Amino acid sequence: MPKQVFRKAGSALVSRLNANRWLTAALGAGLAIALTSLVAHGVISAGPHTPWIVASLGASAVLAFVLPASPLSQPWPVLGGHLIAASVGLATRSAVPEPWLAAGLAVGLAIAAMNLLRCLHPPAGGTALLTALAMPGDPAGHWSYLIMPLGLDVVLLLLCALVWHRLTGHSYPHRTAAVAASSPWVGHIEDSDLDAVLAEWDETLDISRQDLLALLHAAEARVVSRLSGKAD
Repeated sequence: MPKQVFRKAGSALVSRLNANRWLTAALGAGLAIALTSLVAHGVISAGPHTPWIVASLGASAVLAFVLPASPLSQPWPVLGGHLIAASVGLATRSAVPEPWLAAGLAVGLAIAAMNLLRCLHPPAGGTALLTALAMPGDPAGHWSYLIMPLGLDVVLLLLCALVWHRLTGHSYPHRTAAVAASSPWVGHIEDSDLDAVLAEWDETLDISRQDLLALLHAAEARVVSRLSGKAD
């Protein structure tokens, strides 16, 4: 089979597998948000202005269900990221009277804190804004917000993700596949080789196929250069 045709066939195979994964992930995320909302609404005494689910958890559900292998989607980043970002937002709200300045500081400091504590989670940036810009009387402006509804919501979402990925046969928290180191060789990884491995793994990675190929080919070039004595 000509190489160009084989590459197209491999790309189509990966696309079909990803389509199946997206449908499953969408179903899981939708059920998780619905169940989290239902339980939280039942636990929290809901008044007309009492929040029972945090909006930024919708973005967390996308990561946890669509990209469960991403470092940004693991349980500690999801839990720690939201709680730390909310704490930073509340502290900034108390210390900085200007809302525009409090918003910028909250997000920037939340990113720094999450990086330092190894729990970077992009949706938590929205949580930092939510608490930093809370209006007087808004429950998001009180420290109790960290427990109810934020803490409860995050824990419920993570439990749903754990159960869902267990039922659908994917590891969560993510465990890297054990691959034995190969013998030293000087060769070339074909696009079809990568497509075959992606099909076998059946895992959605937080990197595009093109970038992954570029990384592999750059590593190959580095090996060849090193063996020929031309590496820096």
